[in-house]
Amino acid sequence: MDLRQISYFVALFEEGSVTRAAQRMNVVQPALSMQIAKLERELDQRLFERQPKAMVPTAAGRMLHRHVQPILRDVAEARAAMARLSQSVSGRVTAGILSSLSMSVVPSVLARFAAAYPQVELSLADGYSTTFIDGVGDGSLDLAVINKPNRRLGLMMEPLLDEEMVVVGASATPLPIPVPVRMRDLVELDLVLPSARHGLRLELDRRVGAEDISLSPQIELDLPSAIADFVARSNRFTVLPSIAVSRQLAEGSLRAYRIVAPRITRQLVIIHHPKSPLTPAATRFVEILGEELSAAAAALQAHIVTGPDPAGPTSR
Repeated sequence: MDLRQISYFVALFEEGSVTRAAQRMNVVQPALSMQIAKLERELDQRLFERQPKAMVPTAAGRMLHRHVQPILRDVAEARAAMARLSQSVSGRVTAGILSSLSMSVVPSVLARFAAAYPQVELSLADGYSTTFIDGVGDGSLDLAVINKPNRRLGLMMEPLLDEEMVVVGASATPLPIPVPVRMRDLVELDLVLPSARHGLRLELDRRVGAEDISLSPQIELDLPSAIADFVARSNRFTVLPSIAVSRQLAEGSLRAYRIVAPRITRQLVIIHHPKSPLTPAATRFVEILGEELSAAAAALQAHIVTGPDPAGPTSR
């Protein structure tokens, strides 16, 4: 049974006449009759009673129609969706992007998106998860990238990336604890972290709290880019997502160290309002963003130190 046979069968079922069904399918009558006969042989069932002026469905024919009609409907919907994709993408997209991403992948995402979809107006807001949740909820944002919350939001949520969080320090500052870093050894570092208002800190505290560990940094900053620049100029360390410090890692001003026992990751998700499905333009933006994030995360693996620190001793 193939799609052509199903189409011919449904046409004959609904028209009740070989002549009208053939006209509807734009084929000659013998071709349609041949395919119906072939289908009956394949199913080993008589699908129609041949009467002088009509083709009347049998019980088997009526059952087959109930099963195949949804298939043709799904095919029609798929074709319509593909047709919409092939049309020019336009409109306006307003999106919230976490500040920890704005200095890393966002420029490359913007370059790709603007080149591919010049008719789309794109407005990006730089901020934090709590602000973006409110913005998507009240409709001022079409979508947002946030750290996955531990509570239900009443919004649509789609996974984007599981990103590794790492210990980060200046490239010239030896790490005073063994590498890879055990989570319990984080308490021995002079850390600079975001405050409890920041989604990254909330996620970090949740992860270390599960291991009965508490972090008490002397300095708190809510801008990951500022944290990275400060750490690069001091002998302090921080814990941030690797993508947030991708520029400094590539330049060599910072060095990243893997955390184990257990590893720490943050989950990035896309949120949008359930009553406002993503437009084709917004869908394209999310696709490009996901591709750039995945590529950046893969490339950063080469910059994460997983063995003895090349800048100095790793054992006490």
